[in-house]
Formats: sequence, C-alpha cells, structure tokens
Amino acid sequence: MVRWMFAGMVVVMALPTLQAQSQAEKAATLKYLESLQTPSGAFVVAAGVKEPTLRATSSALRAIKYFGGTVKNREAITRFVASCFDEKTGGFRPTPQAREPDVTTTAVGLMAVVELKMPLERYSGPAVKYLAAHAHTYEEIRITAAGLESIHAQPEVAATWLKEITAKRNDNGTYGKGAGLARDTGGTVVIELRLGAKVANPEAVLKAMRAGQRDDGGFGKADATGSDLETSYRVMRAFHMLKERPDEQKLRAFIRKCRNEDGGYGVSPGQKSSVSGTYFASIILHWLDEK
Repeated sequence: MVRWMFAGMVVVMALPTLQAQSQAEKAATLKYLESLQTPSGAFVVAAGVKEPTLRATSSALRAIKYFGGTVKNREAITRFVASCFDEKTGGFRPTPQAREPDVTTTAVGLMAVVELKMPLERYSGPAVKYLAAHAHTYEEIRITAAGLESIHAQPEVAATWLKEITAKRNDNGTYGKGAGLARDTGGTVVIELRLGAKVANPEAVLKAMRAGQRDDGGFGKADATGSDLETSYRVMRAFHMLKERPDEQKLRAFIRKCRNEDGGYGVSPGQKSSVSGTYFASIILHWLDEK
C-alpha cells in the first residue's frame, strides 16, 4: 500500500518536469521564429509567406522574449515599425506599402513601439486619437484596450466603451452563454480591467472560466469541439489579471499538443506553425511559469 502511494507521488511530482519545455525545445522554437525574420528585419506570419507584417513582427518580438531569446537586427525592425506609421491619420498600417491604417494594427503598433523602446512621444498621442475615433466593434475595443494598456493611456471615450461592453453582462457578472461562456467571460473581463473597471462578481467569473476548460486541457470557441491557443490566451489573460489559475497541468498538456516538429506552435493541434500560435504559447507558458 505504501509502495503504491509512493509511486503515485513520484508520478505527480514528475508531471511539471515532463510537461515543461526543455532548453533544447526552447532553442528549437527560437530557431523557428528566427526563420520567419526577413532581410527587412520584420517577420512573416508563417513559413512560405513572403510579405512581413507589423502584426507578425510585434508577436514575434514578444514570443522571442518570453522564450528567452535575443531579437536580431533590432535597428532594422525599428525602421520597419516606423515605416508603418501613417503621420496623416496617426494610425499604423499593416505594411509600409498598405494604403490605410486600421485599429488592430495601430494597437499592435503601439505594443511594438514599447517593446522596441522607440520614442513613445512621437506615436502615442496620434495613435490614441486614431484609436479613440475608430474603435467601434467588440474586437476593435478589445485590441485597443490592450494597446492602450501598453502605454498607460486612457482616452475619455473609454467610459463609453465600458458602457457598451458591460451592457451585455449576465446577471451574475459573466458574459456569453453555453460553450462560449468561458471565452466571452475571459475576454470581456480583461477589457473591463484594462479600461480601469472592477469585476462585478469575481467568484462567478472564475467559476465560469474553470468550468469552461475542456477535456483536451485548453479553452475553445463556442462552435468548436476542440480548444485553440487564441481562446486559451484570452481566458488565461483573465486568470492572470485576477491572480488565479486554471488547471495548470491540463493546460500545459494542451499547449504541448499544439507544438510541431519545426519548433513552432499551431493555433490548434495539427495546424501549421505560425507566429501567432507560437506567441500565444509563449505568453501562456510565461504566466504559468511565474511563481
């Protein structure tokens, strides 16, 4: 009896080691990310894609940091990010050749500016003004809140955004319903916190998110049977901001299923590696590794 108990304890104690990424695996992931960097310094979203984008570049910068690597050719990357800035509108374009900026790229551009330690005073004022005028949909407000958080800015329109977002709150403080409850709750609670609001019912929010962790260990969209790293990122971001965690071992196991032989991560198991999937894996693992 004692022998079986001891064996069980060994298995439990070994799980974190088995599921943690080894140094060799981290090196392989960094090599994968480096393979996506172009001569311009910027990154493409996946192997085989020719044109680098600001969004892929911003994600790659942070993924490399969280996997413990060093970004190469920072000066060229800085020039690329600067060339995506549209002085006329105050927004960021997806590429230097793109005709118009958009909300998502502008928010991501601010994150890249912060990551590269570029002169924030040149970009923050115009970009905040652009975002305040153009962010209207849920997804636009969500990514805008992330960009604003990175530069510690809060425009007056944030109060209006909060009012629109919280109008869809359930009576118990959660958001959404059914299979989409965890994703909608996690994603929207993060918007609330980033825009300076308090969570109405943290206990109900945490209960809903924990209940939404699926059998494969991750979190997924309402219309999907399996999980994905993008949804898992949204929910884990909420856990992190609330200083709580889901079932850590199950989530680590799911992330491992998304890892491919090239060292990168697909957004879901079996999907091709991408800078997006690799970034989501990097930030979730970073939070899980924090003590």
